[in-house]
Amino acid sequence: MKHVRNAAIVAVLAFGVVALPGGGTAADFFAALLFVLLTVGLGLFAGRMYLEHRVGIYSLGDRYRALLYGAFGVAVWTLAAGQKLFNSNAGTLLWFVLMGGAAYALYMVYRHAREY
Repeated sequence: MKHVRNAAIVAVLAFGVVALPGGGTAADFFAALLFVLLTVGLGLFAGRMYLEHRVGIYSLGDRYRALLYGAFGVAVWTLAAGQKLFNSNAGTLLWFVLMGGAAYALYMVYRHAREY
């Protein structure tokens, strides 16, 4: 019975977005608000992880620390530019190449950190 109630709530909200004037605008607003909250939450999480693992990051050495920071920068830039990159086939390919390169760089840093 709980699942039916939850499905009915979602159906009523979806009907409100479709039928009420300004429902689409309100939905866009809440989607943007959720995106901002998620971004702020991820930023706070990243800052906390940096503070907790600062010694381990500095022990990587300059080369792998630069690789780590560069991979995170490329990944953030690629995610931010994703909407524009997905407008063309070449942009889609570039998105996957950049994300794959960032993932590979993070894997290399991980492997280096796990070596004895």
